Amino acid sequence: MERAPEPIPVTRTVEYGVAKLLPDVDRPRAWLLTVDGAPQSYVDLDAPTHLEFEYARRIGHVLDEAAEPGLPLDVLHLGGGALTLPRYLAATRPGSRQTVVDADGALLELVRSHLPLPEGADIAVHARDAREALEAAPEAGADILVADVFGGSRVPAHLTSLEYARAAARALRPRGIYIANLADSAPFTFLRGQLATFAEVFPHMCLIAEPSVLRGRRFGNVVLVASRAVPPVGRLARRAAADAFPARVEHGAALRRLIADAAPVRDAQAVPSPRPPEGSFSIG
Repeated sequence: MERAPEPIPVTRTVEYGVAKLLPDVDRPRAWLLTVDGAPQSYVDLDAPTHLEFEYARRIGHVLDEAAEPGLPLDVLHLGGGALTLPRYLAATRPGSRQTVVDADGALLELVRSHLPLPEGADIAVHARDAREALEAAPEAGADILVADVFGGSRVPAHLTSLEYARAAARALRPRGIYIANLADSAPFTFLRGQLATFAEVFPHMCLIAEPSVLRGRRFGNVVLVASRAVPPVGRLARRAAADAFPARVEHGAALRRLIADAAPVRDAQAVPSPRPPEGSFSIG
């Protein structure tokens, strides 16, 4: 029997940089997506529940705890990448209706042509600005809203404001959950502003991140969870602590101390998330 040919890297110029799909030598049908050298997504076509990146696993924990196991959900994803989380939900919650929005149509086309979505998955993919799509979304139409949008390596300014947070709340059902992948480091000026902003709209929030990031020792990802209902903080904390790279869940008084005197950010004052220090997320 002939051996299957070795997968080869794919490089394309997309709308927001140069994208590469790099095969994983240890997993036969797994791929790393980078844009301008920064890792964006990791997908294993044979194992869609495998979440390689720590932040993706933390978002996966929230998705797992959002409802009874296996219960289908209506999910709006802002930011597509290699469609890792939509694939995860299609596997763990079959029958979920998912909409994915990403401004980079060329990137979406690259991903869909080389990393096809699972057959039968109800995943609609649209090339559109995330804020525009959110404001056009049906009121109270989503159980989950996942925001994982980076322009290069920064969260765009128009996805950080009070007006944006209100649009997110409008799109969610009463027990719906907003989940965002953010990035910052001490003194956490951006993160504190995001917490103050979302606290104006959602009565309950928590953060999931590695202790070294929360202590300000390095730049890194922070997952924000916001909702009108009380999140399952205890269960999330147990899941996060059991990861290969354990994370902590902060909520309540700890978040109020972190917010301190930070004020909500409106569109007119909104800025992108900070630029990561050189080498924070890039690969050789």
